[in-house]
Amino acid sequence: MQSDEIIKAVFPLLEGVDLAACMSVCKQWRNIAQDDYFWKCLCAKKWPSTCKNSSPPITYHKLFKTFYKRENNRTLLPPRISLQDLEFYIDFWADGDILFSQVVPGPLLQKGNWTPPPGISPVMRHHLESPEYKLTMPVKPQFSVPYSQTVRASVLVARKDTNKVACIIHDAVFDYFERSSCRALAFDYLVLSPAYPFVSGIRAWIALLFVEDGDDGDIDVFGVEMDFCDAANSEEEVLWLLDMLDWK
Repeated sequence: MQSDEIIKAVFPLLEGVDLAACMSVCKQWRNIAQDDYFWKCLCAKKWPSTCKNSSPPITYHKLFKTFYKRENNRTLLPPRISLQDLEFYIDFWADGDILFSQVVPGPLLQKGNWTPPPGISPVMRHHLESPEYKLTMPVKPQFSVPYSQTVRASVLVARKDTNKVACIIHDAVFDYFERSSCRALAFDYLVLSPAYPFVSGIRAWIALLFVEDGDDGDIDVFGVEMDFCDAANSEEEVLWLLDMLDWK
């Protein structure tokens, strides 16, 4: 038998990765392995129905190469906005009285952009140093809140590149106090643009970071933390998520 005939007898027995490797051996093997018949044999094992089409939309070689392995770690394109493009409007109320109201430039909310005050608990320090991406900022001046008061939060965000505004949190109640890590938490569901009709149920969390005042049971708030860990756990992912908001 001539070498071509031997190769053509062996190639149908190979797995896709091996057949692809054979295409790199030499010009002769590459020319033979490009025959769509061999790739049709592989597709027949993985997706038998694709071989029942007399005129497939793409070659079996391209079909197998494209879909034989699911991409689990796709590279995220650079976001279309940056924290420098954003301003956050953050407001807190306690029983209707304003506690905190500031316009916060986006860069101020970068993770690890400030040093927490001394005296915080080891659990809080460990939380702030964790690898999870959270937007944090100091509260100046600091304020105190009695446990008996109902505290609410609203967060709007403005884009300086388009002069549009979107809502992140709308009048959410801090109804969960995590005493071990000294955080009071509230959340709201993001309202995304109609351009993303099948994306929903993503929560924006906001937390008051505090130390407890043992004398009267108040909490002394020294920082604010915001995250979207349901769907975004890096600066790039957060920016992509914010870009998807329903901007007005």
